[in-house]
Amino acid sequence: MIELKNITYSVKGTSQEEREILKDLSAIFEEGKTYVITGPNGSGKSTLARLIMGINPLQHGEIFFDGQNIGNLSITQRAKAGICYAFQKPVTFKGVKIKSLLNIASGKENNVGGLCEYLSAVGLCAKDYIHRPFDDKLSGGEQKRIELALTLARNAKVNIFDEPEAGIDIWSFEKLTSIFKKLKKATNIIISHQSRIFEIADEIILLENGQIAKRGSYKQMKKHLQNARCGKLGGEA
Repeated sequence: MIELKNITYSVKGTSQEEREILKDLSAIFEEGKTYVITGPNGSGKSTLARLIMGINPLQHGEIFFDGQNIGNLSITQRAKAGICYAFQKPVTFKGVKIKSLLNIASGKENNVGGLCEYLSAVGLCAKDYIHRPFDDKLSGGEQKRIELALTLARNAKVNIFDEPEAGIDIWSFEKLTSIFKKLKKATNIIISHQSRIFEIADEIILLENGQIAKRGSYKQMKKHLQNARCGKLGGEA
């Protein structure tokens, strides 16, 4: 379980004035549930995800993971504790083969059958990919699929996805729901604007101006997810 208490985060604008991205935000993400965080551009969605992972340093407030305060832990320490982060644009590793990354992610030496299980779940043939490096020669869609395979291999307690649908193909959209179902025992936090992602959520959280405006099931939230406004444009549609 992830618990956020009174999270506030600010950045300096072009005029060097402080601008609050998140404002005294508190929330609980329970084990075994899938949450989708959505909202207008500039509302603080990705910032919130990066704070949980430790990519952005915590300024004010507290973050608890299974009752332990992790606010001062590094990204590596949080990853070892069981938090996994999937970037909007996957991080590639020049010269490192996909087979090696899957073995590292799963914490074991996988045979071809095991590697095939992870890759086939995302629509890739192990024979075609395990000996390829995870680098920029792969298409954006291939990178996203492999990152999803790595997430399956990690089997983490908490999975954070920053816009998993960004830059992917039609196949990936069709399979994303089945992949999230495979991760159902974990706490899944998904940043997304897509209605097909909303439909698989146990709960949707709508951020506006750095705060939780509303939260609830897809049925409860559907009417509030229309006519979104952009926080970066001062609330213009």
